[in-house]
Amino acid sequence: MTVIGITGASGALGRRTAQYVLQAHPSQDVVLFSRTPASLAEYTAAGARVRHADFNQADSLVESFRGVDVLLLISTDAVGHRRAQHQAAIAAAAAAGVARTAYTSVANADKEFPAKIRPLSDDHAATEEALRAAGPSWTLLRNALYLDGSADAWAHAGATGKLITINGSGRQAPVTREDCAAAAAAVLLSDGHDEAVYEIAGQRLLDDGAIAAALTAHHGRPVEVVGVTDDVYESGLLTAGLPAEIASLLTGFGQSIRAGLLETPLGDTEKLIGRIPTSIEQFLAAHQDSSQPTQ
Repeated sequence: MTVIGITGASGALGRRTAQYVLQAHPSQDVVLFSRTPASLAEYTAAGARVRHADFNQADSLVESFRGVDVLLLISTDAVGHRRAQHQAAIAAAAAAGVARTAYTSVANADKEFPAKIRPLSDDHAATEEALRAAGPSWTLLRNALYLDGSADAWAHAGATGKLITINGSGRQAPVTREDCAAAAAAVLLSDGHDEAVYEIAGQRLLDDGAIAAALTAHHGRPVEVVGVTDDVYESGLLTAGLPAEIASLLTGFGQSIRAGLLETPLGDTEKLIGRIPTSIEQFLAAHQDSSQPTQ
């Protein structure tokens, strides 16, 4: 029986992917990796194996990964610093005999992104390159932006009637974390994904007009698109209390959408998960409480 490993298993995406895998695979053949193994006690109780893995401790990773056949490498949250972490994990997986490693990347990771987003996109591009050079088989899961990550901004737009944006006419196909987890589990649980690049995207491509229309229908009152300059947008994020590095990254995402860098082909997600990905309308309905305007 194939032994499946999942790194970052204590994170939101890792936990949900593990749940999907454990529903379809013998628990004794599932190995979950985390810097905090104690946080995964419920999976140990369910029969899964839990091991410590810290990508900053490269010397220990080979032994941690030993015995795993297929590994999901979930990108860490150390933006701007995770390149070395990922490269250490990839090298250790190859040395441990892992036959295939799947990696959660970003849409169009091999393209040149705006400077503000380069700390993130460069890490993904370097990781993809390291995977290709490592020797064992690989699978790339190029995840679109999460619908989940827009919930607060869209709730604010519903409350104010204004969707503040720098996206221009750019389009994206945001996807739920749930659908990303289902897609990741699919490539772990089945064969035929060697050297495959999958665009893990939502149901359809959306520009800001389509997003505003969905918000209008959901809230029952108009939400209009208000385009601003990059400087005004970033300043507004800072005024709202976001840390400077997050405000810069969010501005970079807007610039990337405007440049067409997050517009990707559709269909891979549906093929992997066996159903149509969650739409923006379904997402808003499922997040009714958090997306309702405050009075």
